[in-house]
Amino acid sequence: MRLVKQLAAVMAVALVGGQAVAAVDGNAALTLVLGIVTAVLIVIVYRWVVRRTERREPVEAEFRGPALARGVLIGVAVFSTVMLNIAVNDGYHLHGWGSATGLVEVFGFTVAAVTTEELIFRGVLFRVVEERFGTWLALTLTAVLFGLMHLVNPNATLWSALTIAVAGGGMLTSAYAATRTLWVPIGLHFGWNFAEAGIFGTAVSGKSAPEGLLDGVTSGSTWLTGGEFGPEASLSALGAGVVVTAVFLLLARRRGRLVPRRSAAVPVATLTR
Repeated sequence: MRLVKQLAAVMAVALVGGQAVAAVDGNAALTLVLGIVTAVLIVIVYRWVVRRTERREPVEAEFRGPALARGVLIGVAVFSTVMLNIAVNDGYHLHGWGSATGLVEVFGFTVAAVTTEELIFRGVLFRVVEERFGTWLALTLTAVLFGLMHLVNPNATLWSALTIAVAGGGMLTSAYAATRTLWVPIGLHFGWNFAEAGIFGTAVSGKSAPEGLLDGVTSGSTWLTGGEFGPEASLSALGAGVVVTAVFLLLARRRGRLVPRRSAAVPVATLTR
């Protein structure tokens, strides 16, 4: 029941916020403001509903600026590596500078979208499932669901869903498992998506975005560039996702944060303390 209540509360705010952001499409300043407001409200509602349904302080959502910053830096660095590999293989061509207003607009809708997805998939689904079934099953289940969710996106294929499940679901979930704070995966997700559209100007999960910092285009095979879905469906993104996931899982193991099945007598979020 708490799973349903938590999902309903977070998704209600996400729905209203998403509609508001969509309604001001093209207005960079309003998109930025509404995106940030939506993200803040979702975190507030998440913390409130967890307190009500679990009778505990949601330490996993307690704001941690350094954790957020680390996540953003990792996300930007990893995706930049992906794009560098694509460019070296003649799959990305830079035409010049993009748009400053587009950059601001990308920031606004990205911060709202990634905060929503992280609270739903890592904050609610993974955390609740992990308490009963352990880290490995919870990670696999939520990663698969994360990939399947993106099948409804434009230009999606089974291959793109697989890459999103691994490079997105696996990487982001393992980041939470290793750190036990939602701010690392939120930052990582933001850094990845913002670099994708806001810096390199490519499609994000099949969706076109306003022109970002750079005016660049991809060309070549789908395996190299990800095709119409964007670089997330490329072999480079898949490889980067596997490597980062493995690093975070090794870190989680060293820190004793991998939860065996049915062994979580205390809420897993308390491992942050």
